[in-house]
Amino acid sequence: MTIPLNKTLRFFTALLLFAALCAHAAPSDNIYETTLKNGLRVVVKEDHRAPVAVQMVWYRVGSMDEVDGASGVAHMLEHMMFKGTPKVGAGEFSKRVAASGGRDNAFTSSDYTAYYQQIPKEKLPDMMALEADRMRHLTVDAQEFAQEMKVVMEERRMRTDDNPHSLLFEQAHAVAFQAHPYRRPVIGWMNDLENMTAADAKAWYQVWYAPNNATLVVAGDVEHDRVFKLAERYYGALKPQKLPSRKPQLEPEQKGLRRLTVKGPAELPYLLMAWKAPGITKIDGAPEPFALDMLAAVLDGHEGARLPRRLVREKQLAISVGASYDALNRGPALFYLYGTPTAGQTPETLEAALKAEIADIAQNGVEAAELARAKAQLLASETYKLDSVFGQAMEIGALEIMGFTYKDVATLNARLDAVTAAEVQAAAQAWFNDDHLTVGVLQPTPLKKN
Repeated sequence: MTIPLNKTLRFFTALLLFAALCAHAAPSDNIYETTLKNGLRVVVKEDHRAPVAVQMVWYRVGSMDEVDGASGVAHMLEHMMFKGTPKVGAGEFSKRVAASGGRDNAFTSSDYTAYYQQIPKEKLPDMMALEADRMRHLTVDAQEFAQEMKVVMEERRMRTDDNPHSLLFEQAHAVAFQAHPYRRPVIGWMNDLENMTAADAKAWYQVWYAPNNATLVVAGDVEHDRVFKLAERYYGALKPQKLPSRKPQLEPEQKGLRRLTVKGPAELPYLLMAWKAPGITKIDGAPEPFALDMLAAVLDGHEGARLPRRLVREKQLAISVGASYDALNRGPALFYLYGTPTAGQTPETLEAALKAEIADIAQNGVEAAELARAKAQLLASETYKLDSVFGQAMEIGALEIMGFTYKDVATLNARLDAVTAAEVQAAAQAWFNDDHLTVGVLQPTPLKKN
């Protein structure tokens, strides 16, 4: 499956929140790592509260590694990974996971592709055998490819083409980015899908799917020494390969406001605003990304935050509003404000109101109590993640694949917790210039009658 943009706007903020939560639980406790001779990195998180285990394999390749004319191939290959090997027939992978009492799935983003199984702990060796088999021995059959392409095309129609909000986000990214591959949708442009072949998917697989481009994460009721031995047994024989060099793909500086309009069936318009902003590239780097993270929390981190309180409940300018910031990416970051104006209000009115909230913070700052409340609410909202074995594996894998490690959790926490009101104000002053802004508006057209 793809990870829709509007469903992931808070994903990496959640990583930082997970870091903050783990600070109280000694984050490096019960986490162990090794690297096999073939380059496969293995990270194990022991959690013995329930007799379950999660295996995740993360590949450091996503849609940003595609080229024009081949958009969607990373996601298409994700689908093909369930179509069998010489040892395991088409469709048998998931059947075997289900027969083991588990569940499995996969997801593709701009930055990575990942596969997982959550199973009773005693079934972990079987899952490793299955996953290792398809890491280097996938069968890419032309007939299976043609059938699965129909599924992917229908997925695109349902999730994007027939969803005006998703279409707006997709088009806004295509406008905000001119050179960087984030301009292409993860699921791919329809014309590229129509012209994709099984050979394209196979070539993608052969180039990127190798142990030295992957991280294996196992979490749950396991012993790390045994997991390391199992990893060596099942993955150790897989040969590494030389990976393509990844050239820098820097986005040219935006030098003027960009606007777009997307028409689609809807009852009300929708507004999306996206500013270019700095991301977290180094743990000990500049403080701005952490301040922007907290600015998003002050604006929309809880029910009493500024945007829902002022624009929805007090002024009744919007039915819904939000703020998000994707701080951890392989590529450039964006800071988003978005919302649906109430009936009788316009996107232009809501745009002005959202800008006014940023300007108010830039001029007057935030109170220390307001910042503390936003931090506390954010931490409380993410506490449940520590109770999920899958959530723990997910957080570790995402950090690892972005070039960080679980060892960075404490530092991420410290830097987030250290953000001051003055730094939040400085971020509001520095990063919301219209010259770096892309504004998208969904213009409603009549809804189809049943």
